[in-house]
Amino acid sequence: MKAVDAAEVISVAEFRAAVEEFAARFGVDDGLRALGAATGGEIDLGRAEDRHALHRWLNGWGCRIRYPRAGEPDYFDSGIRSWWRRRKQALPGVAAPLAELSDDQIELVASAYADLCAVAVAQTANGAMRTLGPTAAAKSLFALRPRAVMPWDLMIATRLHGARDGDAFARHLRLGRSWARALLDGAGHDEQQLAAEVGQPSASLARLLDEYCYVRYTLGVEPSELTG
Repeated sequence: MKAVDAAEVISVAEFRAAVEEFAARFGVDDGLRALGAATGGEIDLGRAEDRHALHRWLNGWGCRIRYPRAGEPDYFDSGIRSWWRRRKQALPGVAAPLAELSDDQIELVASAYADLCAVAVAQTANGAMRTLGPTAAAKSLFALRPRAVMPWDLMIATRLHGARDGDAFARHLRLGRSWARALLDGAGHDEQQLAAEVGQPSASLARLLDEYCYVRYTLGVEPSELTG
């Protein structure tokens, strides 16, 4: 697979084809709907039940964060609670869309991401502490701010940015912002109308761009294969 130019422009046709390909392969994300139902549609990590719901949702994505046995410390719960106290004010409002994030907001989110990556969430069998890590941290931030944060996985991060640290996550959000603005201009719609046009009226553009990235960079499907 050829190297990715992070400055490339996504056409509306390529975007639509990738989103449709993702839906055809994976269907509807029932886990995200379940998370929304469990948290009342907006996660507040100050509530224990919302922290537990996030833990279950991440494991549903294959993160494999160990649940504590009876009598053991719940490192995920305590670590995420402490992170939320430190960082919740750094996150944009729940209604803030990716296309409208400022540079300052992106830097604050990227700093919160770097901090979240390092949160200890479980103890391994040999007594070492496992941290949340880059993929789960990005997915957690998406769960918290689904309109503003475009998450990533290992392949997306390394192929687009060559790293998974806070600086790389800031570049990822700036790239997503650029893509979002170009798509909205190209489609001549607002975000809700564009999502409806590609068959996912309830999805945010940040989520749909992640689906594009998953098809393009994780699965390795080139735009020419998507659009014919």
